[in-house]
Amino acid sequence: MPSLVVKLYSILFKYQQRQLLQSLTTSTQQTPNNKTNPNPNPKPDQNYQFGFGVTSRTHEPIVPSNPSFKDGVATKDIHVDPSSSLSLRIFLPETAVTSSASTHPPPPPPPPSHDYAGYSPPPGALHRRLPVMLQFHGGGFVSGSNDSAGNDGFCRRLAKSCDVVVVAVGYRLAPECRYPAAFEDGVKVLNWLAKQANLADCRRLEDAYGDSHIFDSFGASLVEPWLAAHGDPSRLVIHSFNALIIQNYGVRNALTWSCYQNRCVLLGVSSGANIADYVAKKAVEAGKLLAPVKVVAQILLYPFFIGSSPTRSESKLANSYFYDKAMCKMAWKLFLPEEEFSLDHPAANPLAPRRQLPLKYMPPTLIVVAEHDFMRDRAIAYSEELRKVNVDAPVLEYKDTVHEFATLDVLLQTPQARVCAEDVAIWVKKYISLRGHEFSY
Repeated sequence: MPSLVVKLYSILFKYQQRQLLQSLTTSTQQTPNNKTNPNPNPKPDQNYQFGFGVTSRTHEPIVPSNPSFKDGVATKDIHVDPSSSLSLRIFLPETAVTSSASTHPPPPPPPPSHDYAGYSPPPGALHRRLPVMLQFHGGGFVSGSNDSAGNDGFCRRLAKSCDVVVVAVGYRLAPECRYPAAFEDGVKVLNWLAKQANLADCRRLEDAYGDSHIFDSFGASLVEPWLAAHGDPSRLVIHSFNALIIQNYGVRNALTWSCYQNRCVLLGVSSGANIADYVAKKAVEAGKLLAPVKVVAQILLYPFFIGSSPTRSESKLANSYFYDKAMCKMAWKLFLPEEEFSLDHPAANPLAPRRQLPLKYMPPTLIVVAEHDFMRDRAIAYSEELRKVNVDAPVLEYKDTVHEFATLDVLLQTPQARVCAEDVAIWVKKYISLRGHEFSY
């Protein structure tokens, strides 16, 4: 059974979350949709576009970004879409600049008078490149943020344990922006990452050839420096090795080789797991259109799945800790458009009949479930269906745990949370490592 502290905190959490859900429900009833939508009759595919949206709630504690390496990880926030509130927080582990495998010494700290006191990749140096993990936070689609205290601590742990650059997505929340806003935000970030990879590759080709026509000043302004220097658009492309590839195989073959060496992993927490699963499907459908980025695996931590036909755990644990079934239904009513509401909506039920992409095309999927979470059985059923079509889809179940046991700020230091992060790192490294080696240059 969960500890007494967990039980007490669950009572407080559920009280606050119910208050939030009821407040948001009341506000949506008082505000007709045509007052927030400049187009009173939007097309179905435009429902998510009209709202600038919000990515956090005022009552939730947030942690400011720190571009200097604190506790082994540097962070920065960027805004990637001028038409919405979509934002990103990048977590760069210190091993990217201090690892013994790196071919250059760590950069000296900037002088005190420098305007920017954070880490900036030194120009012209050889940089260690790491895989990229897109992370989607939880919160039932209506709360949570990529810069909350719990999510910041969890992503720092991921960056260090998995040795990856974590890009935490601050997607738009409901009901200000309903489905498919958050899902499309995830796809938009994946496309943005592909663009970053292409721009970084062009920049390296420019360095190799000295051709200013390959990469102009306008393109340079679009490059995110941390991802360009340390992200994993292609594990094998660093300045010296890239030059060797170009010399031996030519520019066309160098770019082709680059495209086949990409590693990107999706990780979703609770409702964020539903987003990650959607983004994975869209990545499969996009295929080579996302080149040079390729989604090689996804991790779904206690996904926010539900359905009209209750599973055994949904019946037995309906009043479970933190998120119970009634709260879950309220969140889905706030997230899905009123005319689309159904517990068997494809966004809610991964095994719904309306699912378009066959399961056999899904990437390897690790699913983490908690013993005392009413949503656990549906997540397990999803993994079983994936395994039936030969998708690597193991399930990790943790005893005496509750929903969000590995990501809530008050539970981050529990033994189960630490072990979960270690287990995720062990599994994911076989997909982000080149030919089984953790480090590749």
